[in-house]
Amino acid sequence: MLKYTGATAGAVAIGTTLTAPQATAAGASLVHPGMLHTRTDLDRMAKKVKAGAAPYTAGFARLTANRHAQSGWTANPQATVYRGSGSPQNYAILYNDIHAAYQNALRWHVTGESVYGDTAVTILNAWSAKLTELAGSADRFLAAGLYGYQFANAAELVRDHADFDLARFQRMMLDVFHPLSEDFLANHNGAVITNYWANWDLTAIACVLAIGILCDDRARIDRAVEYFKHGAGMGSVKNAIPVVYDDQGLGEWVEAGRDQGHALLGVGLMGTVCEMAWNQGIDLYGYDDSRFLKGAQYVAKWSMGGEVPYTANTRRKGAVNGWSGSESATAAAGVDPAMTRPIWAMIANHYTGRRGLSATYLTRIAAQASPEGGGGDYGPNSGGYDQLGFGTLAFTRDRESVSATPSPGPSASPSGSASFSGASASPPAGATPQGGKGDDLAATGTTDVVAWTAATGITALAGGLLLLRRRGRSGGSTR
Repeated sequence: MLKYTGATAGAVAIGTTLTAPQATAAGASLVHPGMLHTRTDLDRMAKKVKAGAAPYTAGFARLTANRHAQSGWTANPQATVYRGSGSPQNYAILYNDIHAAYQNALRWHVTGESVYGDTAVTILNAWSAKLTELAGSADRFLAAGLYGYQFANAAELVRDHADFDLARFQRMMLDVFHPLSEDFLANHNGAVITNYWANWDLTAIACVLAIGILCDDRARIDRAVEYFKHGAGMGSVKNAIPVVYDDQGLGEWVEAGRDQGHALLGVGLMGTVCEMAWNQGIDLYGYDDSRFLKGAQYVAKWSMGGEVPYTANTRRKGAVNGWSGSESATAAAGVDPAMTRPIWAMIANHYTGRRGLSATYLTRIAAQASPEGGGGDYGPNSGGYDQLGFGTLAFTRDRESVSATPSPGPSASPSGSASFSGASASPPAGATPQGGKGDDLAATGTTDVVAWTAATGITALAGGLLLLRRRGRSGGSTR
């Protein structure tokens, strides 16, 4: 049985952008650390690595072998970071320094060796003392979203370090990163609402949510959560997963009709949003009958070369009151089963470990990707740095018998290794405006094109658009 709920399924039209929700009263304080990792998580990692427990030791070995996780890393802060064609791109400097800060901070928590915490703080302080602007083409919105959520996660791990200038870092995040991500969710760079694929919205959602947590700002957290649930753009959960196949426990990921690399990016980003929300007591993983579980299962099965159903869809492209066009997808794109990203351990361990559900495809693909590395382990281009990674170390957990709701507070550290089984996609009973002009629009990120080409069959065209060669179609046409 099919359920059509998304923006593009069956060429259904999309509405206007969502108005920001009312701010929530301050209320109880937020949990810190409380983004991708809580104190319980960090204590579990340290305990397991010290005990030599598998698979934590293998995950930790990936961390210590990464060149970014070394205490000798020297930051190279810039006043302006550019991403996108037509600009002097230097954004690789930023994402390399962010991953060095995150990896050193994580290593500090696992080992207790202060030199790693000191290195992370030095990197973060250097950037907050200098960075004033993100610029470039439409890709500046990707830079704000991706590097915003990652920067905030690195800072969250050292927020109580005596030498960390938290107030200055928070101001940088609010002045430099948040305005671009918020503007994108509100205005989509002056584009029609479906012009930008799901991962664009998801980077912005992740950034707004992470900054809300870092800055103890519940209004921003509410904004991100509301957009995840009901946003008009492609990245809200019902638009990113527009069709649910209940009889198979699968949910069609909208970018499966585009290419594998961007679908993996989107699933990783949605998982990141769900994990950060969960650690603040908000269950997006289970929202709408665990819709994200069905979408993640779909992408996992498809990425391993399995047959998946696909319902044709058409999306509108172009600028508001400007140029316009449309693009249709009629089949899932071809895949390279060897392509992987460090996204699966977090998602699989939530559904099977925390919730006690069965998720066959997530189980299999997480096992294939283990032990997960991080930035620098998946290629030299930006796509290899889109996730912070190290999920085998960070997210492996025991299967819990009951976990109906997210628990934002400290809890007892589990012991042992993760357990996976089965194929069920439903929880058991009781489980509970800087708007751009037409010539500045982009249907996808325009940088690092070569990185995707071999595995996904993408052809670059002038004007900043990417078209996909859909494999397995008669005639071998491009669209």
